[in-house]
Amino acid sequence: MIRRRQDSDLDACVAVLAEVHTHSGYPHHWPDDPARWLTPDGLTAAWVAEADGTVAGHAALCGAEASRLYVAPAARGAGLGGRLLRAVEEEAAARGLRPVLEVKATDTAALALYERLGWRRRTTERQDWGGGEMVTVHRYAAPPLRPAD
Repeated sequence: MIRRRQDSDLDACVAVLAEVHTHSGYPHHWPDDPARWLTPDGLTAAWVAEADGTVAGHAALCGAEASRLYVAPAARGAGLGGRLLRAVEEEAAARGLRPVLEVKATDTAALALYERLGWRRRTTERQDWGGGEMVTVHRYAAPPLRPAD
């Protein structure tokens, strides 16, 4: 089930984020305040995915930017990431926006998901992520909104 995130979900979202960080290295740098990181300035809306009544994933929309998308390692392969991304796309479309996102070039699982769902790579650039650490990032744009499944 995909639903709007509530403030009471933040602790569970942080716990899942910690699992994802350990398993997959996302986010690249662990934030000093993970709950605040999940609620960035400009947050338009956020969603959680539940599996068996437990938070198993998260996604956010900040303006036109799809952000903070992750799924617990144990819940991957069940379509939660795609359903979360669909919620972002629908909210953006309702606001007259076509969402975009950035992803590290080394995050092959995320790249495969986005491309499978019709997102198109628009640019690739090297970004300085602090301390001279250069990271290659791809920027994607969502496909035109598809009819509801």
